[in-house]
Amino acid sequence: MKKAVALRYKMDRDRAPLLVAKGQGQVAERIIEIAREHKIPIHIDPDLALILSKLYLDEEIPPSLYNAIASVIAFVLGIEKRG
Repeated sequence: MKKAVALRYKMDRDRAPLLVAKGQGQVAERIIEIAREHKIPIHIDPDLALILSKLYLDEEIPPSLYNAIASVIAFVLGIEKRG
């Protein structure tokens, strides 16, 4: 079953990225749909989504996932640079 998560990271406000949405099936589809509607970059990594879906909403990403999340942030920044 498809899973989706959404992260928020505001450098001036958050100490670490936060899990702000998670779901599977129809909820996952809706998370993806909302991201597309708002032109929020989507990074596909089913294994990472599975791990992140085990966190609580509004929970900071644990340090053990910083490297994985750093690659997602680099992906997003690359998209933003390309316009």
